[in-house]
Amino acid sequence: MSDVVTKAVDALNEKMAGRPFDGSAKFVIEGEGAVIIDENGAHAGDEDTEVTLTADSDTFESILSGDLDATAAFMTGKLTVDGDMGLAMKLGSVLA
Repeated sequence: MSDVVTKAVDALNEKMAGRPFDGSAKFVIEGEGAVIIDENGAHAGDEDTEVTLTADSDTFESILSGDLDATAAFMTGKLTVDGDMGLAMKLGSVLA
């Protein structure tokens, strides 16, 4: 597992503490790996989920740090979404 994925798991678990997420989502960080988010929090993995979000590591880190809004990243083509768009929007509000 890459350092980027490890840091992403830690950051996502910190952001989601006490904020349940009812669903399953996968963040694919290009060239690094994938992070799964579900009702148990975040962990490294590559299992099937209801929605998959894909971005490069710089975009992903900017979204996590709050420097880039996930919706803006999607609208500018920096973030792609495959699957349940409603769940992706819900995830965005959990991470905001």
